[in-house]
Amino acid sequence: MSDAVRFGVSMNKKLLVEFDRLIKEKGYKNRSEAIRKLIREKLVQKEWESSKEEIVATITMVYSHEVRELTERLTEMQHKYYKQIISTMHIHLDEHNCLEVLAIRGKADEVKSIADRLLSTKGIKHGQLTTTSTGRKLA
Repeated sequence: MSDAVRFGVSMNKKLLVEFDRLIKEKGYKNRSEAIRKLIREKLVQKEWESSKEEIVATITMVYSHEVRELTERLTEMQHKYYKQIISTMHIHLDEHNCLEVLAIRGKADEVKSIADRLLSTKGIKHGQLTTTSTGRKLA
């Protein structure tokens, strides 16, 4: 870190003890790494609050392929949003259930809307939108 800046942080001792316990559990080597991660998480959250920022995310879905016309509906929606859905991965979990992971890119409000449409499709057993950043604004 050639452009590293040192600064001090004051906090309650009890809070610091809890923070140290957390960073040990998570495997951070030091407080600085953990603080940088927390700051990046907040910056990514801020990107998501702006509908004008281009962001990336994954949409994870678990469903039974035996639900009538579900795979066709999911494929149809994925074709509708082909500009935003940049990659998909389909995994057969067992003889009935599938896991599908979609990588998606676009404006935050657009991505949320697409995720809502996919995840609310009848037959989806579980699904989740996992948000992240393009990384352009993160050091």
